[in-house]
Amino acid sequence: MSILKIILVVLEALFALNLLIFVHELGHFLAARWRGMKVERFAIWFGKPIWSAKINGVEYALGWIPAGGYVSLPQMATMEAIEGKSESSAEQLPNASPLDKIIVAFAGPLFSFLLAIAFAVVVWQVGKPVSVADDKPTLGWVVPDGPAWKAGLRPGDTIVSIDDRPVKAFGPPTQESITWRVITSENTNLAIKYLRDGKEVLTHVTPFKRANKWYERRALRQILVGPFQPALIYDVASNSPAAAAGLKRGDEIVAINGEKIFSFAAYDHAQDSQTNPTAAPVTFTIRRGTEHFDRSLLAEKPLTPTNQPPSFGILSWQGNTNKTLIYPGPWEQIEASAGQIFATVGAVFSKKTDIGVQQLGGAVMIIRVYKNLFENENGWRLVLWFSVLLNVNLAMLNLLPLPVLDGGHITLSLIEVVRRRPVSPKLLNYIQSGFAVLLIGFMLFIAFFDTGDWIRSSRAERDQPIVFAPKK
Repeated sequence: MSILKIILVVLEALFALNLLIFVHELGHFLAARWRGMKVERFAIWFGKPIWSAKINGVEYALGWIPAGGYVSLPQMATMEAIEGKSESSAEQLPNASPLDKIIVAFAGPLFSFLLAIAFAVVVWQVGKPVSVADDKPTLGWVVPDGPAWKAGLRPGDTIVSIDDRPVKAFGPPTQESITWRVITSENTNLAIKYLRDGKEVLTHVTPFKRANKWYERRALRQILVGPFQPALIYDVASNSPAAAAGLKRGDEIVAINGEKIFSFAAYDHAQDSQTNPTAAPVTFTIRRGTEHFDRSLLAEKPLTPTNQPPSFGILSWQGNTNKTLIYPGPWEQIEASAGQIFATVGAVFSKKTDIGVQQLGGAVMIIRVYKNLFENENGWRLVLWFSVLLNVNLAMLNLLPLPVLDGGHITLSLIEVVRRRPVSPKLLNYIQSGFAVLLIGFMLFIAFFDTGDWIRSSRAERDQPIVFAPKK
């Protein structure tokens, strides 16, 4: 991808994220104006402004920390750590009633929720692209000598349940997936029911956790299995053993050494075994249209990269390009988004799972997801769908009763109703500013891991091309 294209896609992602922030803060702004409250600043992003302009007594600003936004309202709990010192203290202004404060605080999540509904209605009309092939809970690959393999699971087995909880897919976003059931399980050994040749079998698997470096997110539990993924060849290196054998784009590897395969991971395993100097040729059964034939290949060490191990020369695999559009109803989308958020928050705060705040994503992750979606052929439809989830997330999390968040403002207003007098502005400033610093620190903490993941992924995508010596 060209540099200009990358810049354009990143700008599109930034625009999509900032639209969500803008609409949320617009809710606070309009509600404050409606209730006659003073508005000092409308800011997108936190920190010292890198751009600002004052219009009709309101400063509009863009901060330097790309993580949210705020509307500065001195008659509510201020946050000097984020907003800076107010030009007018709360004592100089008429008191805002608790009802006014609740309305203003609630307006932000309300606008986010309304934007989610608007996006959901559009998705309902234009459709969401999904793969025609079901994400079925059939194992495409089981790592030899891994936890699942030792428990008797093999490629081609279909998982029915994990710990008596039904399984209907291999991976997210559904919570009824193998991946989600494994990482959220609270048991030392997983009770897994699976189907093989029509017979239901029960086994127990002890999950595995890889070691991770200090700069990586904490590893989650795995049983070392992979999804069903047909080994459809997309790209073959020139002069490679695969090219010499006549393999080409569109061919499908259906068996290796006479054993049926369910994923291209089986090819990778066969290729890895070729590092042995005495390795024998591997026989691949190929399907090309209605024709089946065998080819025996011996891996060859390429000229470059010099550290590349022996390879058969298949560079990439063809994903499922057979897409269709589905038209989920608006409430169905909202309900699914809320369910995912509840499940994620529950898993994060559970003391019996390995999921923690490290696994959450922030602004960098959101921009990365938007960037990847925009690069897709049906990117704009996927962006609309993801925006539904993100706006529901923004609305719900902001209603948590924590200082700095909108739910915290509502809680403080309810306390004011009970006490029949507002909390001391000075005390409020200390509480809000303290939690604001913690919030910014948490965002930077998450951004550290998000950025590291993005950098490592980009490096992997820029691997040096494999070049084989010309055949005589």
